[in-house]
Amino acid sequence: MVTLYDVPADDLIEAVAAELEDRIEQPDWASFTKTGSDRELPPQQDDFWYVRAASLLRKLAIDGPRGIDRLATEYGGKKRGSNRYRVAKASQSDGSKKIIRVILQQLEDEGMVTTVRGEGRRITPEGQSFLDSVAGDVLESLDRPDLERYA
Repeated sequence: MVTLYDVPADDLIEAVAAELEDRIEQPDWASFTKTGSDRELPPQQDDFWYVRAASLLRKLAIDGPRGIDRLATEYGGKKRGSNRYRVAKASQSDGSKKIIRVILQQLEDEGMVTTVRGEGRRITPEGQSFLDSVAGDVLESLDRPDLERYA
């Protein structure tokens, strides 16, 4: 059985994002908001919302229960002290908690994520099987040599 660990992360996230386009809906405000205070512009990708949702789902499956604060730290970046003269050294800046919270709520409505009191959000068995089935499709579509020839 193929699991999400058997395929490259980029290919899996891309395939899961394509599957999620039919299941969740991007809010109207998502095209105008930044993904963190360290960013100057909103994301330029058309499918940003679905890629972030796929990435969050994979991250919950691999790392276990996570809270919104910890996820925001992981999706954050470096923020410069002063953009004009670069006086202060860079410091850590969190990602947008609103984006993460709304995506997790949408995944929870789909039955892929559940809230565990005191631990944060956790992937459900339905979410795990969804990721594993998409991983199986990704593995079949990858270009790889026929390993039976070399045995």
